[in-house]
Amino acid sequence: MKFILGTKHHMTQLFDEEGNVHPVTVIKTGDMVATQIKTKEKDGYESVQVGFGTKKAKRINKALTGQMKGFGSFMHLKEVKGAAVSALGDKLEAGFEPGDKVTVSAISKAKGFQGVVKRHGFHGGPRSHGQKHSEREPGSIGAGGYQRVFKGRKMAGRMGGDRVTVKNLVVMSFDKDTNELYIRGAVPGRRGTLVEVQG
Repeated sequence: MKFILGTKHHMTQLFDEEGNVHPVTVIKTGDMVATQIKTKEKDGYESVQVGFGTKKAKRINKALTGQMKGFGSFMHLKEVKGAAVSALGDKLEAGFEPGDKVTVSAISKAKGFQGVVKRHGFHGGPRSHGQKHSEREPGSIGAGGYQRVFKGRKMAGRMGGDRVTVKNLVVMSFDKDTNELYIRGAVPGRRGTLVEVQG
């Protein structure tokens, strides 16, 4: 299984050999170091914990310092199932090639408290005479006879900030010199968001 962590950098365009333009998202990757190996005998399942990114040593507590075992000060720690690691401290490489289909997961942009028009796509009330403040109202939310609002009703509330997974994205290219992965299409999150790419 191919897997790599990275941070969303920016979007740009790439041209293929036939001259077609493709919108791509640039993912800035780097070295991933195995900080913990979990086995079925000891932990009940098999996985590898990897560290990615650098963090200032002064901001790391003693518990995380002992967990990293002197491999470095990492900004992010993630568990990966199915990664081939023989010993602690091994570095995991991406190994992605152009044309590979990948699944990308990240935290989407958080947009705070939003109304029903922006959050759920409601069209609002009529713009006719006598309608004073109903252009962006949700309308009726209750049901006659029940005297309550059912759970799951689409209403105003916090929007974004959720874990979003996008499947079947295509790798356009991978620059090993700059550790930049070019993926066709949009990737959830803002600039600097931690992105998980799995092939």
